[in-house]
Amino acid sequence: MRVHLVDGTYELFRQHFGQVSRHSDTHPSAAAAGVVSSTLALVADGATHVGVASDHVIESFRNDLYDGYKDGSGLDEAIKTQIPVMEEALASAGFVVWPMVSHEADDALGAAAAVADADERVDQVLIVTPDKDLGQCVRGERVVQFDRRKREILDEAAIIEKFGISPKSIPDYLGLVGDTADGFPGLPGWGAKSASLVLARYGHIEDIPAAAGQWDVAGLRGAAKLSATLQAQLDDAVLFRTIATLDVDLDVGAVDDWRWRGPTDDFEAMAERIGSPDLAQQARKLASAIS
Repeated sequence: MRVHLVDGTYELFRQHFGQVSRHSDTHPSAAAAGVVSSTLALVADGATHVGVASDHVIESFRNDLYDGYKDGSGLDEAIKTQIPVMEEALASAGFVVWPMVSHEADDALGAAAAVADADERVDQVLIVTPDKDLGQCVRGERVVQFDRRKREILDEAAIIEKFGISPKSIPDYLGLVGDTADGFPGLPGWGAKSASLVLARYGHIEDIPAAAGQWDVAGLRGAAKLSATLQAQLDDAVLFRTIATLDVDLDVGAVDDWRWRGPTDDFEAMAERIGSPDLAQQARKLASAIS
């Protein structure tokens, strides 16, 4: 059994800025329809257990932790209005959907990955997103990320090769370098290379020695300045790490709940509503093939 956990918000952006953006006469719900189509394509490729997480609202508990955190301002209205449409359409197509309000889609994906990882019947968990935040969930070759656009699997060895650190250090890494997409800056002077080198040696922010003279990091430049910045802004680094750490204490159900068994009775009407009536026939054919 392989479990597929899809970042619906990312997929909606991908559809909106992909094919939809290249055509001026598309249906207002074309991106949402594209997400349903691409999720059905996973089933056509052999996926059996699928869960889709979405950011029902853009803000989350993290906005209470840091004023600068992403809040959806400037978000294309065409995307914002399609989020609930996408959620409803996916559910109508028979998929389990986790619409996040107080938390984010990433949290639900992390929670579901943990549930699936703990189920001994599961052979592999594929988190379907290239988002670097989800790298913290990767474990060996059992829990991996799947970038559909690049057709690329990121297992633990690939995460280490890409970032120079193990998955468990990803939140610390983001705490130091920041994440402009999520709206927090990291620490001045700390870049990808310096954070990678230091965390490869020490693992977590609190385990980095306070004095630069105690650092044992080969190939690192400017240790004194980096150390001074870290000590002066340690609270910020820890806060940013907290923001980057997924909260997986969420109820996402059990693996058996995520098995796709075909579309609901109202999916034909929903497919018409989102401007893709052919999706209903596609879903029925897939359901017949697995019954």
